[in-house]
Amino acid sequence: MTTMTMGKALNQALRQAMTDDDKVVLMGEDIGPLGGVFRITDALQDEFGERRVIDTPLAESGIVGTAVGLAMRGYRPVVEIQFDGFVYPAFDQIVCQVAKLHYRTLGRVKMPITIRIPWAGGVGAAEHHSESPEAYFVHTAGLRVIAVSNPQDAYTMLQQAIACDDPVIFLEPKRLYHAKGEVDLDAHHTDAAPMGLARVAREGSDVTVVTYGAQVKTALDAAEAASDEGVSIEVIDLRSLSPIDYPTIDASVRKTGRVVVTHEASREAGVAAEVIASITERCFDWLETAPVRVTGHDIPYPPSKLEKQHIPDLDRILDGVDRALGRRNSMTGVEL
Repeated sequence: MTTMTMGKALNQALRQAMTDDDKVVLMGEDIGPLGGVFRITDALQDEFGERRVIDTPLAESGIVGTAVGLAMRGYRPVVEIQFDGFVYPAFDQIVCQVAKLHYRTLGRVKMPITIRIPWAGGVGAAEHHSESPEAYFVHTAGLRVIAVSNPQDAYTMLQQAIACDDPVIFLEPKRLYHAKGEVDLDAHHTDAAPMGLARVAREGSDVTVVTYGAQVKTALDAAEAASDEGVSIEVIDLRSLSPIDYPTIDASVRKTGRVVVTHEASREAGVAAEVIASITERCFDWLETAPVRVTGHDIPYPPSKLEKQHIPDLDRILDGVDRALGRRNSMTGVEL
């Protein structure tokens, strides 16, 4: 095991994928000599050359459109969108072409494209640099959507995404790029758990907290804090947002009888709403109380000085747990 940051783990994953398969090519803005804004592609152009690590113009629609052509010719392009809020110019290409070509050609044309997106907030960035657009892509049939939360998953699941014949939206929580963890660089991605499976990040018996990305760490901190008061929280890291591994969530909710879903994206029509609706349908007879959502607010992402009030923190998650347990909470006595 080697201790490294998530950013370094992603870099190593790209290096390994390019070593294993000469059809893997990287495309994106400033990913060559600069190594990308977050240095995820650092030194890869020196190692693999300009024909495989391609600095592109500032034109996201053109980048993704080119990747479609490469995929149709047998390549496995990995596209870097410089920031989450920059993906929207490529939205038409992603939802109308990338997500549909396999279906449209009756399975004859595969789309092994991985679209890497530095994602979500918490880094004090400017406007359009802290977006959480995952619900748009989860709603789009034909796309896989992955959200990693630790260096080991970043290393393994990025290689799995690149090897997958389906198009993958690969969400990298930018506030975790410098977070460190142990990574087994010798583990082959085919031996790891499939990227569509959720992970029980912490076992518990009183409440299930379901989340993904950077919120996994916050949920684990909340579980540790709650344990001091005798409350046992089970934390589920979804890892995959499309498809969602409902059997793992089902098993946890049927054990605890209570569920809280948290993410930093907006509340309205977010991933939490879909998870809660599905869990209510699947586990209604086991639920002791109504499911609870703890999310970002339904506003454009706020200026950096206010983002701490937008992103659900430990206290907001614990308040959601109190609601699920029927204990005194922020909603007590408040009429909606």
